[in-house]
Amino acid sequence: MATGKSTVGAELERLGCHLLKADELGHKLLEKGGPCYQEVVNTFGRAILGQNENIERRRLGMVVFNEPGALDKLNAIIHPAVFAYEENWLRRIGEAESGAIAVVEAAILIETGNYKHFDQLIVTWCPEALMVERAMTRSGWSSDEARRRIANQMPIEEKKKFADYLIDTSGTMESTLEQTGAVYAALRSEIV
Repeated sequence: MATGKSTVGAELERLGCHLLKADELGHKLLEKGGPCYQEVVNTFGRAILGQNENIERRRLGMVVFNEPGALDKLNAIIHPAVFAYEENWLRRIGEAESGAIAVVEAAILIETGNYKHFDQLIVTWCPEALMVERAMTRSGWSSDEARRRIANQMPIEEKKKFADYLIDTSGTMESTLEQTGAVYAALRSEIV
C-alpha cells in the first residue's frame, strides 16, 4: 500500500502490458449484485451499507481494520473470487496473444500466497515514512490509521525477499519510470 504500484502498473500498461488492478476488481465484486456482495453484507451487517444499499468501503474498512479477525473473514470471501477472475483473465490473454505480458497489480499478492501463480514478481517499495505520507495524502487518513493499515501487510523488507524485480519509488517520478522501463525491457527479453 502506498508504494507506487499503481504508478508502475500504469507505466507498464503504457509500455504495452495488459494490466489488471486487483483492488478495482475487489471493488467490483462488492458492488450491489456482485458475486461477493450478499455474503459480505451477511457477515458484517447492514451498518456497512450507505445510500442505495451499496457497500461503503470506508465503513467496511473501519470494521475490518479495527475488529480482530474481521479482515481474515473479508479476505476469505473476496480472495477466491479475485483469484478465479485473475486465472481466467491470464488464460484469455495467453490464448489471444502469444508473447503478451500480463501484469496483476495487487497489494497483498505475497501474503495470500497467490504470487506463486505468476512467472515473475515485481515489488515496488519505499521507506515506511513515505508510505504513511502517501496514504494520508491519498486517502485522508490520520497517521495512526495509515500506520495501522500498513501494519496489516507484510513488512516491505520481507516482501523484497520474494521479488524478481525491485522498483524503488522513493526518488523522482523520472527515476521510477526509468526503473519500470528497465524491468519492462527485461521481461520483454525473456519472451521467446
